[in-house]
Amino acid sequence: MCRLLCVRNTNGFEMRPHLEAFANIARHCQEYQGHGWGCAWRDDDQWQLHHDVRPIWEDDFARFGRTTLLLAHARSAFRDEGIAVENNMPFFDGERVFIFNGELRGVRLKETGRIGAEKIFRFITRFHRGDLLAAMRRALPIIERRTRYVRAMNLLVATRDTVCVASRFNENPDYFQMRTRSTDGLDIVCSDPYPGEPGNAWQAVENGTIDTW
Repeated sequence: MCRLLCVRNTNGFEMRPHLEAFANIARHCQEYQGHGWGCAWRDDDQWQLHHDVRPIWEDDFARFGRTTLLLAHARSAFRDEGIAVENNMPFFDGERVFIFNGELRGVRLKETGRIGAEKIFRFITRFHRGDLLAAMRRALPIIERRTRYVRAMNLLVATRDTVCVASRFNENPDYFQMRTRSTDGLDIVCSDPYPGEPGNAWQAVENGTIDTW
């Protein structure tokens, strides 16, 4: 399944080295992550987005400057279906940015959307009444109850003020368990530790987490 990345620092940081590390993760992943990619970042208090149907490791990161908040997604399309740039995350509804990694089997969810991840995003937004965490904590258990089997459901949702992370998996923790690292005011959550960094520098996101980050 897909790979996720979120980086933040209130003083700002260069996006390029983080995108390069993320591209390296995607390129050498145990599952193919080359069905396109995308990212969203804050620029002068506005969200900016970039999507490309090419593999992330084929893009040029020199165009990306500084930001205080970055979310990125490398896509591994389910059954190699729906490979089109409009299906690439992050999804953005004018207020919230959403990225997802996982596989849900037998989902009974009446919601609109081109692919399953978009339906999950729209279902969560139904419950958002000013408190994003409360919306996540209401919506995600309902999705689980309406799903025959959750292989994994990892997601990040961000507004201008809040980032929420959720992680649920029932197999293969080495692949599905996300990791975090905080150093000198720079906070990172990623599907895998950055290449070349010691694993003990990263902390595991606990299975079952639904929380602000």
